[in-house]
Amino acid sequence: MIVQTESKAQGWRALAIYNDQVEALLFVGRSSTQVRAGYAEAYAGQLDEEERDRVSSIRLQQWQGAPDAGKWLDKAELRIPAPAKLARAA
Repeated sequence: MIVQTESKAQGWRALAIYNDQVEALLFVGRSSTQVRAGYAEAYAGQLDEEERDRVSSIRLQQWQGAPDAGKWLDKAELRIPAPAKLARAA
């Protein structure tokens, strides 16, 4: 029995990196455009104020390789959303 949950792989993600190098997944999408459009809202909704204060960077990454044998590659560094933008997203 084959169970297919998605028609296309979610090959891009936004990853928050804290000051102590701990990582937190913010957003996963099918394209870099989709991730760039949605990561700020995820940042505001998933992380509390203390966690947001500890974020040192946000990385845009793309999956490279087969679904079961690949790795995430850094493609860009995304801007940490400003507090004013967070108020509008919430």
